[in-house]
Amino acid sequence: MPSHLARVSVILLTLSGVAAGQAPATDQITARARRIHAEAIVLDTHVDTTGRLLDPAWNFLDRHEPPVRGQGGPGGRSAGNAVDLPRMREGGLDGVFFSIFIPGTVTGPQAVKRSLEQIDAVRSLTERHPDQIALATTAAEVRAAHEAGRAIALMGMEGGHMIDDSLAVLRGYARLGVRYLTLTHSEPTSWADSSGREPTHGGLTPFGRDVVRELNRLGLMVDISHVSDETFWNAIEVSRAPLLASHSSCRAISGHPRNLTDEMIKALAAKGGVLQINYLDQYLDHDLYLAQRKRQEELAPLRKELEAKYPGPDNATKRMQELRAAMAALPPLPRPSWEKIVEHIDHAVKLVGDAHVGLGSDFDGASMPVGMEDATQVPKITEALLRKGYTERQVRNILGENLLRLMERVEAVARELRAETAAARPGGV
Repeated sequence: MPSHLARVSVILLTLSGVAAGQAPATDQITARARRIHAEAIVLDTHVDTTGRLLDPAWNFLDRHEPPVRGQGGPGGRSAGNAVDLPRMREGGLDGVFFSIFIPGTVTGPQAVKRSLEQIDAVRSLTERHPDQIALATTAAEVRAAHEAGRAIALMGMEGGHMIDDSLAVLRGYARLGVRYLTLTHSEPTSWADSSGREPTHGGLTPFGRDVVRELNRLGLMVDISHVSDETFWNAIEVSRAPLLASHSSCRAISGHPRNLTDEMIKALAAKGGVLQINYLDQYLDHDLYLAQRKRQEELAPLRKELEAKYPGPDNATKRMQELRAAMAALPPLPRPSWEKIVEHIDHAVKLVGDAHVGLGSDFDGASMPVGMEDATQVPKITEALLRKGYTERQVRNILGENLLRLMERVEAVARELRAETAAARPGGV
């Protein structure tokens, strides 16, 4: 049996419950959802599992337990996590973009060093297990790996501060396989404003515009998650290729500034881009967002006290440990259900069509809604969309085909730009 057909058979058995000795479901929509989910290319553009790969005691090929809310391990990290190979297989999650992430407060050569260590960890994972996990850098490589039945590892860089104000460093990351750059994280860079702070640049500086142009030339997706509204509009203007929102949701439903307004979603789609819906609970639910904001205001004096008690970037872990302990002592805030993910998907689809929406969970980097604690729960989204009346084609688009088409277009623009540059040289091509 061809490997991809074997893979589909295994996933169908897993999702039907047969492998666990359960009676198979008889509902026709449930059965149809299992088939579609098993056959589709299911991609997630943002997981923060990368840091785990740096731990020699943690194995991506082992099955782990989902995080338990309020329980943390060393350094404040949850004792559980959301993504590993067995749970990707069980949840029919074919490929993930491993986030290369360093906090925006860490800059310069140290940020570059730590970024390279994470890139090395992802590449080493695929090199150690080439029969099970493939590193992909193009849409064609994603499709080939899926056909071969292998899990797919891609890389996205979460924060422009990691290029250290150097297009040469950016080119180096591209050569190593990074396929998108989130222009900022929660802190602004020296060349772009972030949604996490008051703007200081008015969006993109001239160098920031050069970064966008170089991303186009290199064939890397310009990711506008985390950026300020002004940076978003500047990037839309400058970029020749369509843009990616790797892990953002809809501001019309939850007013968090990390989400996109309807006008921004329309502009993203008009340029051919894709909004990958984030599962983070306060990005999904407006009431929770307001409650979290109020709580952060209440915790502000403690944060200031901890910064004085444990100053500097090297003490960030100590500050986080004490802050987490203080937060654990407070009454828990109500969490939304996973169905809010579908509400955001449906809102965006009604706004711009099914060709511009996908999945960017933020697994292992955020607090998830009830019922979406790890990768095994992803098939719920497929079934929920079918129950809302989505067609098979629409569901396949949202699960991964939209992202692949975006990657293909970004790759095509890069070829066009390189050809134009070559033709403009003295003597032509």
